[in-house]
Amino acid sequence: MATSNRTAAHSPLTRALLRCGVLAGPLFVAVFVMEGTKRRDYSPMQQPVSALALGPRGFVQTANFVVVGTLYVAGSRGLSRAGSGNGRLVPALIGGAGVGLLAAARFPTDPVPGYPPGSDSSPPHQTTTGMLHNLASVPVFLGVSASAALSAVKATRRGEHAWAAYSAASGATMLATTVAAGAGFGQSPQVVGVAGLLQRVSIVSGFSWVSIACARALRQRIHSEPKAPLNPRFRTRAHGRSRSCVRDPGRCSDSR
Repeated sequence: MATSNRTAAHSPLTRALLRCGVLAGPLFVAVFVMEGTKRRDYSPMQQPVSALALGPRGFVQTANFVVVGTLYVAGSRGLSRAGSGNGRLVPALIGGAGVGLLAAARFPTDPVPGYPPGSDSSPPHQTTTGMLHNLASVPVFLGVSASAALSAVKATRRGEHAWAAYSAASGATMLATTVAAGAGFGQSPQVVGVAGLLQRVSIVSGFSWVSIACARALRQRIHSEPKAPLNPRFRTRAHGRSRSCVRDPGRCSDSR
């Protein structure tokens, strides 16, 4: 069993799955940043990323949810196969975030104040689809925050203090900005004007952590990849030759 686990940890499949996890965060951020600049009446400062799934170009953000959710599920499987000292819960939480993104694609958010164009300026009545979308966001924002915090605890126990500090800071930042953004989307006057910005800080901090965690596991797998054993026939010949050299050093020097 231990040999099988070591083989899985260093297999090409594991490395491919980890690369999926590395790619997911930067791809998600790049798409919503580009889409946010193209939408009329859309305010990245005030409105959520999920609102980009509404309107004529909503299919772009919907596809973004699907692709990145799939990449996160793959990346979580790579972390599980790689080991990396994260146990089972950290990869499971990241996989749960991937499932949440897939669910967010299936259940789009309700219109938000001012977007899509023509929407009321006041918060609309929440639909069942909108409620399901909000529930889908829980494993994304809370799941990634929790996985970073748990990784920080495990890293501290291993003496990896730099990684522990970064993981703790990422998890805390994501959680704090998620709560603040939620208050803004709920029309809290103190943060309503920057709710979209706060959500983007949350996403960037948490998704960057996942990408770096997968990259770190990938680097460890590459550097610790076991070398192929020496061919037994060659080993026997080399051993026999070394014994003959001990008996007759001149013979070896002549053969060279």
